[in-house]
Amino acid sequence: MGGNARQLATLSAAARGFVLIALLTPVVRSHDSRALLAFAAICGIWAAAQAVGARLTRGLEVLVVLEAVLVGIVCGYAIETSLAVVGALAVPPFTAGLALGVRGVALSLAAEMAVFAGLPVLLSDNLTSEQSLSAFSWGITGLGLGLIASFLNSTLQKPSDPLAPYLYAQTLIRELIDLSGGLSSGLDPNMLGGAILSTVRDDLPTSALAIYVPRGDTLTPLITSPLGSPDDLGTCEDLASDAWAIGKPVVRGSAFAFPLDQAAVVAGVLSDGLDPHKLDVPDRIRRLTPELQAGAVHLDTALLFAAFRDSATADERRRLAREMHDGVAQDIASLGYLVDVLAAKPASPEQAELLGLLRDRISAVVAEVRRSVVNLRTSVGTSESLGMAIGSIARSLSEVSGVPIQVTLDEHTARLRPEVEAELFRITQEAMNNAIKHAQASTIDVNCRVHAPDAVITVSDNGRGMQQARRDSNGMQIMHERARLIGATLSVDDTPGRGLTVTVRMSASRDREAPVGVPEDAIVTA
Repeated sequence: MGGNARQLATLSAAARGFVLIALLTPVVRSHDSRALLAFAAICGIWAAAQAVGARLTRGLEVLVVLEAVLVGIVCGYAIETSLAVVGALAVPPFTAGLALGVRGVALSLAAEMAVFAGLPVLLSDNLTSEQSLSAFSWGITGLGLGLIASFLNSTLQKPSDPLAPYLYAQTLIRELIDLSGGLSSGLDPNMLGGAILSTVRDDLPTSALAIYVPRGDTLTPLITSPLGSPDDLGTCEDLASDAWAIGKPVVRGSAFAFPLDQAAVVAGVLSDGLDPHKLDVPDRIRRLTPELQAGAVHLDTALLFAAFRDSATADERRRLAREMHDGVAQDIASLGYLVDVLAAKPASPEQAELLGLLRDRISAVVAEVRRSVVNLRTSVGTSESLGMAIGSIARSLSEVSGVPIQVTLDEHTARLRPEVEAELFRITQEAMNNAIKHAQASTIDVNCRVHAPDAVITVSDNGRGMQQARRDSNGMQIMHERARLIGATLSVDDTPGRGLTVTVRMSASRDREAPVGVPEDAIVTA
């Protein structure tokens, strides 16, 4: 039995069981032997129908009609002394609708009503108006429940369309493209976060100010502006975590933090010499939050867009890696085996030499494809940190190429935003690949320093230094584009004959000048 069929069978069993429980109390309280006998008969009919229906794949029409006829006979037999049992008439149309749809509802309802109405005629016993009304009411109830069951049947039995998710995604992406033209503030998280901090500083003079955005269960600094003591940022981070945890503003001495819905947390330390009591920081926060509402929505939208873009990119990279590994790599490796067969019995020394050169070239191409597969499959998303991801790709590249890569990490526990980590990772990866493929380096050193929201990564080699760029080479240009995308700077230091050093520097510790209500008891002061 398929998963959908099991669900329908479970619904049928639940409906029968529920109605039996509902009928039990009035039947027992009536102390009527005919009602008790009818209740026992219905229990037996439904138990048999449930057991047989779970095994049948054909002939369900016969089972549906038989169940309706038997329930109609039992209800017609018991209605003279107990109206409660008549409620069982609502169940056969429902279970028939689950099994066969609208056709099953029609068959079941027609069969049970024909039997129920015809039985008193055969017994020369006319129904009273109360009995007729009760039968009519439960018949209409059965019809309604049957139609609902028919809808469930059509929904669960509908074959899944493998293109449906893609068609739905097309609709959403088109809507997103149409909407993006009307976003006056753009989708740059740094710019939007800087606008929020600028608005806060206009009302609350600070020596340190930062905005944090959620990443899973933790907060990640988006922009920090430390003008005072370095310890001030640690205070901001602690208060931001507290405000995020309780969902309310927190004021502690001259430091404060307050959440902007679920989008971000703003934290800061007042400038030296300012009295937080005279400024009435809680009141200022209450007045600020409605003003920042629009900015919080803009920022949340930008972060969602970045997450969507990264997810789509990661899926595409994994797909390409699978196709390269299962297709191109295997085909090239097969060519190598053919060359080995020919090289075993060369026609001449010249042919043996050419086959050897061809074999070496095929081996180099296979190694390059394997490197590309490693590059495509490795990402930051599944790693504990950016440094750990860089270390993982460095080990893989070193194993494939045979070039030792030394990685030095200096990381704090706070992480960068996902899209920033992704671009820094790809820049570092490209720099290592260039050193392996073009520099003829014997060693590569990678230094990764991440103190969110700042980061500095250097990739140094002892190779030939910068070479004349090939027309088909876009690696350096792509690295510069990736750096600009996240607001980072990329520099290349070339020492001819002594190697190349690529440095990417991410610094969010700066202000970007540009840009919901809180109840009275919503501020925590410590």
